[in-house]
Amino acid sequence: MDVVLEVTDTFIADHVYAYLFPLKAALYNFPDAAANASAKALSSWTYEPATQYIQFEPSQAAYMSSMTRDNIYRQGATLFFITWIFGIIVYFIFASLSFLFIFDKRIMNHPKYLKNQIWLEIIHTNKSMPFMAMMTAPLFLLEVRGYGKLYDVTEQGPGLWYNFFQFPLFLVFTDFLIYWIHRGLHHPSIYKGLHKPHHKWIMPTPYASHAFHPVDGFAQSIPYHIFPFIFPLQKMAYVFLFVFVNFWTIMIHDGEYLTNNPVVNGAACHSLHHSRFEVNYGQFFTAFDRLGGTYRMPEDWMFEKDIKMSEEKWNAESKAVDETVKEVEGDDDRTYGPDLKTKKNK
Repeated sequence: MDVVLEVTDTFIADHVYAYLFPLKAALYNFPDAAANASAKALSSWTYEPATQYIQFEPSQAAYMSSMTRDNIYRQGATLFFITWIFGIIVYFIFASLSFLFIFDKRIMNHPKYLKNQIWLEIIHTNKSMPFMAMMTAPLFLLEVRGYGKLYDVTEQGPGLWYNFFQFPLFLVFTDFLIYWIHRGLHHPSIYKGLHKPHHKWIMPTPYASHAFHPVDGFAQSIPYHIFPFIFPLQKMAYVFLFVFVNFWTIMIHDGEYLTNNPVVNGAACHSLHHSRFEVNYGQFFTAFDRLGGTYRMPEDWMFEKDIKMSEEKWNAESKAVDETVKEVEGDDDRTYGPDLKTKKNK
């Protein structure tokens, strides 16, 4: 995360902190080269690139704040805003692309699709994001302060082989922990208070991907954040995985069942979790659901669009969902949109 922090500092934060917490008013003579030299001389901070692969020469503003880049409070505040704003940007970009080009809009006619659902999903996400960022930023701060096992070049890590091995290791390790955390969130004493808000979306759209209770969302993200404290992780790989995890979370909510892969926990598997609740807890793979006895294989009809989108199948599935909701939650407090018959008669 120090790479992302350096980019943010260079193009945004340096200027913001120089304005809000100036080092010395006299140094704001930007056209004067002497002022720039004086700024560097007076500042206690010296530039050290976060990575050898990408480097950004600091502007004059980097030396003109009393809160230098290595100030722990500044780092914490900036990481909070990065986590919040960058998370929202990634969410809207990928969710919107998925909705426009992948998501089958016919799902919006499903009897279990909520009234104004997309708007509700977006509102829920935007309300939760700052609180999730608040809980996540301290972990990023620890990484930036050097308490993790992040490394830059191959020579600093276990070796060239690990540059490739770290990716499957990350996926398997995090999937194992997420399985148990996710399953724990379905315990009756926890479910209604924390995890039920995400199960509000029985027929989710890509915008439901991050619509969690903030404690729920943070709990399921903990494996991603503790990984670099336990295992070595290359810095650029970390940035890539941060984006990939968000992309994957959106993808398994897009309703497009591309393949019935027995290994990968794709959108078909995860859709069953939203409609059957207590199956398919995994994030990336089906292995831990199989070992834990919670795996439910998607049925063949789910991959045949004409059947999947038929009113007959919707009604049959809705009855099964009603039984599950009654068993897990009791009374159903969701507000659904008009069903197909109502729409056809209008």
